[in-house]
Amino acid sequence: MAHLLGGENLSIAFATRVVLDSVTVGLEEGDRIGIVGRNGDGKSTLMRLLAGRQSADSGRVTKRGGVHVGYLDQSDVLDGENTVGYAIVGESADHVWASNSKIREIMGALVGEVDWDANIHSLSGGQKRRVALAKLLIGDDDVIMLDEPTNHLDVEGVAWLAKHLKGRWRANEGAFVVVTHDRWFLDEVCNRTWEVHDGVIDPFDGGYAAYVLARVERDRMNSVIESKRVQLVKKELAWLRRGAPARTAKPKFRIEAANELIADVPEPRDTVALSKMATARQGKDVLDLENVSLSYGDNEIFKNITLRLAPGERLGLVGVNGAGKTTLLRLLNGEVEPTSGRLKRGKTVQTAVLTQEVTELDDVMNLRVLEVIEREKRSFDVGGKEMSAGALVEQLGFTKDKQWTLVKDLSGGERRRLQLLRLLVGEPNVLMLDEPTNDLDTDTLAAVEDVLDGWPGTLVVVSHDRYLLERVTDHQMAMLGDGKLRGLPGGVDQYLELRAEALSSAKPAGSSADDAPSGPSEAEKRDARKQLNRVERQLSKLAAAEAKVQLTMSTNVGEYDALAELQTKLAELATEKESLELQWLQASEVLA
Repeated sequence: MAHLLGGENLSIAFATRVVLDSVTVGLEEGDRIGIVGRNGDGKSTLMRLLAGRQSADSGRVTKRGGVHVGYLDQSDVLDGENTVGYAIVGESADHVWASNSKIREIMGALVGEVDWDANIHSLSGGQKRRVALAKLLIGDDDVIMLDEPTNHLDVEGVAWLAKHLKGRWRANEGAFVVVTHDRWFLDEVCNRTWEVHDGVIDPFDGGYAAYVLARVERDRMNSVIESKRVQLVKKELAWLRRGAPARTAKPKFRIEAANELIADVPEPRDTVALSKMATARQGKDVLDLENVSLSYGDNEIFKNITLRLAPGERLGLVGVNGAGKTTLLRLLNGEVEPTSGRLKRGKTVQTAVLTQEVTELDDVMNLRVLEVIEREKRSFDVGGKEMSAGALVEQLGFTKDKQWTLVKDLSGGERRRLQLLRLLVGEPNVLMLDEPTNDLDTDTLAAVEDVLDGWPGTLVVVSHDRYLLERVTDHQMAMLGDGKLRGLPGGVDQYLELRAEALSSAKPAGSSADDAPSGPSEAEKRDARKQLNRVERQLSKLAAAEAKVQLTMSTNVGEYDALAELQTKLAELATEKESLELQWLQASEVLA
């Protein structure tokens, strides 16, 4: 494999803390690399150094001549005064980019629902992120560097991005580096993993599952892992081996010793025992939504839905943006009154909701982490074991020194952890988590999951993180934007199939003639799809015809009569192409 770029003896420090200490790494053609590590350990810094966006204190970054590097930053780098269209394609004419099937696919997947003429500053954070991602992906870079690309993408968007990256180049061409906490995504797209920790980089073959196996083997051989971390990683490893054997069959390193480690590890959670504990704490009735409908003006969010939560039930919710996932949690929590139907609440039910914001910590900003937890309670039960507040705080990644940090001085990920901890020490018996993976690194996510494994209450999780949903919930339900709830016996894969069917069908699932939306009719949309397919086939034929004419012209240099005829033919093809591109744009507007 040919070398693309690399860093030699890179060192960088912030204040008195060394982030990277004389590290050397390289990217070869065909590399698909995921970077993992704790928040603040230097993942994004390493990527910025390799992309040439930041300079190291010492060492150097080199790249092969002619190599182009594309970079997706976590921060908002788009000019807010530009329109969406200009931000993505610049001054390129519509018929130029519209004739490129790759660009059309990227546009449709990422910004199909965004107003093309809107100014960037008027967009939501998620829409800005999608525009920036689309701008990067339509390019022809040899190396792509993506810093948290799955942020603001739903399950469907993450699946599309994974598919795009897997098919973007041939196996031995191009390269990308990705920093993400989405462990399913890492497993799906990466063939190598770099772990950044303590100023060094440890490389591993394979995606996240392979990395977990290799890390346990490394730590066993070196005998340097603390007992608490061993138990945590062993537990996750056991789940990976049972739940995703196909993922762990690919690594080339020896895993027999790792398998011995987990031979006596119990299931991540004892569902029967937890259910009995939950019943004892909650009684038989928890939360029931019975024939509930909810509307805001003319916008009907839910249509006669029924949902019954049992003691100890662990439910995952997936759905399209705007389908009402957060609103459903608010209904269950009694914050929103249904338009019709009713919420039945068990007498002993105590709910707690982890929101997407962290405003719940505003009243404790001047307290220290441990003080916040001990103010609630000094000890509580986790999985039948008594645990002090300090021990739980440490289990979720707050070292003894960090426990005495003021809340206002914590990072976003640390505040997210504290937000969850504060909810848990209140000992609710119904816990609802709204996108809990925001700002958390993979190690912290594993620690959170370990705490949830021994938690006996009823759990409802809204998340686009497939790994988390499969790990901590026992079944999932879908919200497809039609006001209904659907069970997913086949999990997230079944949800993606339902979404694909809904998008390809002339009539979306669950709709009827009475509730058809305004705008183009279904018949018009069906005709537009046929038109798009027809035009795209003709554009492909025209491109081949143009290439043939141009090749003939190159072999008839000096034969002016022949060249004149060929030039006329080329002009005719260009006219026909412009007409087809106009038809394509008109059909696209019907489906927008």
